[in-house]
Amino acid sequence: MSLSAEELLSIVRNYFRPDKDFNYRPESSPEHERFSEQWERALERMDQWRAFLRELRGALPDFDIRNVTAPCDSCFRCATYPKEKTRPITSSWSVVGCLSILAPVYTVYGVHCTYTYTDKGRDLSEEVFLYSLPPEMQGPASIIARGIEATFGAEALPREIAETRIPLIVEPQEPPETTLFHALFISEPEKIP
Repeated sequence: MSLSAEELLSIVRNYFRPDKDFNYRPESSPEHERFSEQWERALERMDQWRAFLRELRGALPDFDIRNVTAPCDSCFRCATYPKEKTRPITSSWSVVGCLSILAPVYTVYGVHCTYTYTDKGRDLSEEVFLYSLPPEMQGPASIIARGIEATFGAEALPREIAETRIPLIVEPQEPPETTLFHALFISEPEKIP
């Protein structure tokens, strides 16, 4: 049963605020308290998430698969990287799978990183593919998606719903830029280790 944008907005309003009223207070907002409690409940599924990652490693033997879950985000998250690496690395890519802890939805997206070397060090530029993945990312993305669906019973969040603008702050995203994607998964999808 798919959830509508309105139903998902109703859910995420429990965990995020439309203002910064609690930013400089010693106490947490009620929304932050609920978010922390939701993570406590989600951690009970961490063994299941780790088992899923082990299965994924078997299904994608040519990839390094890492658990990149962070309790500041709204999801369990994994990143897959092709094992072939040349030195110096000038570019790399990853397919990222996200399972929301707030609603029974998931997403899979890609990140392409380009490294430029200068006498001052290495510069990094990232390109995020939230919906239309390049051909090399499509195979791993499909395997991750099928695995999440089979293991957790979650549904893919449709693009049109993911892009729904919401009047909430999901640091560092603020209205009018904040979307359901940010609230249900991660506010900075380009940030992967």
